[in-house]
Amino acid sequence: MKRTIPFNKPCVLDDSLSFICKALDNQKLCGNGQFTQKCQSFFEETYGFKKTLLTTSCTDALEMAAMLCDIKHGDEVIVPSYTFVSTALAFVRQGAKIVFADSDKDTPNLDVDKLEMLITDRTVAIVPVHYAGVSVDMDKLMHLAKKYNLWVIEDAAQAIDATYKGQPLGKFGHLACFSFHETKNITAGEGGLLVVNDDRLLRRSEIIWEKGTNRSEFFRGEVNKYGWVDTGSSFLPSELNAAFLYSQLIHIEEIQKKRITLWQRYYDNLNIEDVIDKIKLPYIPSYASNNAHMFYLVCKTGNLRTKLINYLKEHNVHATFHYLCLHDSEFARKQNWNSSDIINAVRYSDCLIRLPLFYDLSLGDVDYISKLIINFLNKNE
Repeated sequence: MKRTIPFNKPCVLDDSLSFICKALDNQKLCGNGQFTQKCQSFFEETYGFKKTLLTTSCTDALEMAAMLCDIKHGDEVIVPSYTFVSTALAFVRQGAKIVFADSDKDTPNLDVDKLEMLITDRTVAIVPVHYAGVSVDMDKLMHLAKKYNLWVIEDAAQAIDATYKGQPLGKFGHLACFSFHETKNITAGEGGLLVVNDDRLLRRSEIIWEKGTNRSEFFRGEVNKYGWVDTGSSFLPSELNAAFLYSQLIHIEEIQKKRITLWQRYYDNLNIEDVIDKIKLPYIPSYASNNAHMFYLVCKTGNLRTKLINYLKEHNVHATFHYLCLHDSEFARKQNWNSSDIINAVRYSDCLIRLPLFYDLSLGDVDYISKLIINFLNKNE
């Protein structure tokens, strides 16, 4: 009997437990200990980020970004409609009005060519999402941001180890946010990272991270006492999470190599006439790399997607859809936010299907899933 293939299985490496035990031996389990600092140093040294702060989630990193940009009531922030709620929610909590951008016709990323028409005299920030780890056209986006003096916060939740024109994603915006949720390439179970690239935000980012205090400066010996100096919250993760994350970071090349191999196997198996005239495969622009965060297909209709998901489930394979467009959510409709000219995002919401892709998946599993998809499509002309 064929085993059940889940949509996701968290990556757990052989030495993960030893790192957690080391954190226990250190007898410091709260945030900003040895493993937190090791993780932050890894990101700064490996990717050239100016400053990084480990957080309890990508949502928290986005909330820190909204605080750092001083988002306030009446400000407008542009986000893609096709994204997770956290992308918008972090700025809503600061009082912002969300302006939704449509997706590009070739990728679920926001359509940069249609951004300028969304900018008003109230716009203060743009939040591009690098969907599936595939980069938005950051040169075009940063040109617009500079022209209108806007903050750019990269939602790089899915984009660890991905690049734009050879440079790491997360390095282009004033701020960037990564996720280490259990569904991501590199995981802490729950976790995130705020990247600070703008000198104006360096000191304040630490203060917001440490509950509005200058505690970090105190522990570095830069002040003789610390106190409450600004807004903030408790954004630091436990050292246990950081230790687990670090056990993965030191194996990132191995993890990425395996995921990319699996992704490419899917693509090669399905890049055939029986498939590509019925379902669209992922598109990687020439300026972007592929970090193999996700393998997805775009069906011609929502009905076809539903049938395919059910067909795979009948054969013990758990595929799934993804985001529901935020502009059409119950919350957004109550706010009377813009919802016109959003066509491509709706298509992805209705028709995109994600296939299983995780470190323990085998090439044999990928071949089995691919054959099921081809068989299904041949029966559903």
